[in-house]
Amino acid sequence: MFTRRSFLGASTAIVASPFATAIDPVKRPGRKPDIKLAVAAYGFRQLLDLKNPTITLFDFIDMAADWPVDGVELTSYYFAETTDAYLSKLKAHAAKRKLAITGVPVGNNFCLKDDEKRKAEILKVQMWTRHAAALGAKTVRIFAGNLEKDETLANAQSRVISAIEECLPVAAKEGVLLALENHGGITATPEQLLALVKPIQSEHLGVNIDTGNFHTADVYADVAKIAPYGVVCQVKTEIAPPSGMKQEADLERMIDILKKANFHGYVVLEYEAAADAKVAVPKYLKDLRKFIG
Repeated sequence: MFTRRSFLGASTAIVASPFATAIDPVKRPGRKPDIKLAVAAYGFRQLLDLKNPTITLFDFIDMAADWPVDGVELTSYYFAETTDAYLSKLKAHAAKRKLAITGVPVGNNFCLKDDEKRKAEILKVQMWTRHAAALGAKTVRIFAGNLEKDETLANAQSRVISAIEECLPVAAKEGVLLALENHGGITATPEQLLALVKPIQSEHLGVNIDTGNFHTADVYADVAKIAPYGVVCQVKTEIAPPSGMKQEADLERMIDILKKANFHGYVVLEYEAAADAKVAVPKYLKDLRKFIG
């Protein structure tokens, strides 16, 4: 049976759970973090764009095999198809290159007031949860969404929580964790994000920490607030405080925050800066590998 412990590769000798649950982050004195490194397909979005692709997900996996990573994150936007045969071929190709498929980020909006449209979003997340399981991935990144016109935050939060709860039985059945990202909208602050996570009583929900998505007065402090709930971390090379001026992120500090939270899971480089990804990504991965140790 899938558990968070098996997902995070903890020793069977450990009796207490070594990770943070969605509803109650565990203080883990004396336990060491277990951080693995991966790279996100999203960093190569211009090349993978299905409207005019110049590389495939198979090519991306081949590139990643030359870098100091343990796995690849395959963003749902860049799947040429989702047939069983295609998913099986992708899984086998990653295994051949000795890389784990760590997760599948999905784009969704659970804030929608229209019941039919919101149901379609729920079905999409459920479908991709099954696809992720077929790939051997352990996380599905999800969004909450944005407030619609003349909507209250409380009503939107209620709909998002309900939608996530509809997706969780599929996640539990497939042995996958849903990871809610701090993606702006109604998750623009740590408090807003945790208001959606804490009420849900499930071991199959956690947080996707995106280090570049808080545009707050102290980005590092706010990342630290959600780190205990994290099951995956998408690390960005830049941050953008309230001034709006992007600045180089202190990646060593970000990794240190995760270590202090006793993070267990993948740190995924999701490159979004302006420089050529093929040149910049290997450099940042080398730095991250050093910081992770």
